[in-house]
Amino acid sequence: MTLVKDAPVRPAGERPFPPAAARHGRRRENLAGYLFMSPWIAGFLLLTAGPMIASLYYAFTSYNLFTPPRWTGLDNFTTMFQDPRWQKSVEVTLEYVVVATPLKLLLALGVALLLAQRRRGQGLYRAAFYLPSLIGASVSVGFVWRALFSDDAVVDRTQKVLGFDAGGWIGNPDYVIYALVALSIWQFGAPMVIFLAGLKQVPRELYEAAEVDGAGPLRRFWNITLPMISPVLFFNVLLESIHAFQVFGSAYVVSDTRCGPADATLVYTCYLYQKGFKEAQMGFASAMAWTLVIAVALVTAVLFWSQKKWVHYEEAAK
Repeated sequence: MTLVKDAPVRPAGERPFPPAAARHGRRRENLAGYLFMSPWIAGFLLLTAGPMIASLYYAFTSYNLFTPPRWTGLDNFTTMFQDPRWQKSVEVTLEYVVVATPLKLLLALGVALLLAQRRRGQGLYRAAFYLPSLIGASVSVGFVWRALFSDDAVVDRTQKVLGFDAGGWIGNPDYVIYALVALSIWQFGAPMVIFLAGLKQVPRELYEAAEVDGAGPLRRFWNITLPMISPVLFFNVLLESIHAFQVFGSAYVVSDTRCGPADATLVYTCYLYQKGFKEAQMGFASAMAWTLVIAVALVTAVLFWSQKKWVHYEEAAK
């Protein structure tokens, strides 16, 4: 009579160990995945993470690109907060963000509402409205914009016909910032496409029920459209706010690399560029860069905190 030992009882819920062949195959798949990701990982470490860590160190040093950095502690930050031009750059940037972002999103939402309705040539209209977002950040468009808003140019002549003689906006410290705002608004195509995608997800049954109840277009927009697309609206507000804080190319080109006149277009990144590459104060510029990172992070945190009060998700409704 042969005695057979009972197999060890495995605790309930414990998964059996995979065979060696399966573990080997999974290891090979992971290795292949990391191999395909290696170019991105190398680029991230060398071109993003590495420079970020270096700039964090330079922010606490005196570094002019030509001599070894010298540790100075918080001197760069102290000098920065007391710098009148730095304060001016913060004011200009905040004005730009507060004015350009809402106007751009309002225009994007308005056009998206029009394009959400079925009409002939809809694809052509969408492509035409989206095109400025593809070319708006180019240097050539900045030169064109500068020509449009110069003295005796198209905008100047048009406003004279309308009885508003303010001259060219480029040379006027009171109006040049609004030329940059106009350029930002003109590039409303990207948020428009996102709004359009959100509008397509709103169930038609809600509008039909509201019409039966006698709700007008404005009430349907306020009580149905806005709550249903509030996640998309939040995403666009967050994205466009971050982009507005980082504006550089348009301000630099439109102002003919002077960020003026009278520092009227001295946005934060423009002053950062001047300190880092024109005045060779890389330590000061690094301190400015990390201050901007912290400021954008705080704005992002505030937006995420505020979304609880005005953003509606389907999961929460369920």
